[in-house]
Amino acid sequence: MKVLRPLFRAFALLPLLAGAAMANPYAENITARLLPGWRQADGRHVAGLELRLAEGWKTYWRAPGEAGVPPVFTWGNSDNLSRATVVWPQPEVFDQNGFRSIGYSDRVVLPLVLTPQSADVPITLRGDIMLGICDTVCVPVEMRLSGVLTPNGGRRDPAIAAALASRPHSRAEGRVASVDCHLAPGRYGLSLKVEFTMPSTGGTETVVVESADPQVWAADATAARRGNRLTGQTELMHASGGAFALDRSALTFTVLGENRAVEIKGCD
Repeated sequence: MKVLRPLFRAFALLPLLAGAAMANPYAENITARLLPGWRQADGRHVAGLELRLAEGWKTYWRAPGEAGVPPVFTWGNSDNLSRATVVWPQPEVFDQNGFRSIGYSDRVVLPLVLTPQSADVPITLRGDIMLGICDTVCVPVEMRLSGVLTPNGGRRDPAIAAALASRPHSRAEGRVASVDCHLAPGRYGLSLKVEFTMPSTGGTETVVVESADPQVWAADATAARRGNRLTGQTELMHASGGAFALDRSALTFTVLGENRAVEIKGCD
């Protein structure tokens, strides 16, 4: 299994992050647009962030893989907004110079589920966004997004609706019968082996492991299937390089296949 030390990963990203405040000649390779969306009966507003990338370029999913840069969204300057949630459509898996990355190419719509403080008042959305983009080089791009989302305006947008429909299936929808986790001391942290009893998601399957603790990072997992049993194996490491406690019920597993994806919360 291929493992990068967290310290090595941090130093590898420093040149990218240090250049974020400088003029970025690569920023023209991605454009962003706010899709205003619609206000739901429960008071929440569903909008969309449309990203278009130049040919050959890609951006990253919430768990970008060892070769990726995780996206960062900040909505703190917005008015009448108590919560913003990004809904992630099923991503693609890329090979990037021998490392795996997970993300999107060409065009993607990220649905935004926005909870207003007052349901009958417009939301003034102001977002600061940092995304990594890659082709032959990988660079961070900073963008600002703003718009006024009215409570009584907007029709259901087919592009946002399609993106919502393409998000990973739930455990029940994916017919996952069991999730068995086995932990052991690892080379750099904790070795995790997880076995899923579930039907195939199609073709070559990728298992992604995420911890609820932002200081705990999971290496790219290996995956192998035998019948209705899919096995993933990875190593979990703390950013400090030291020992840590792991809440297995708070782990998120995503199985990415050619036909669909399945997101599973916690071990049995």
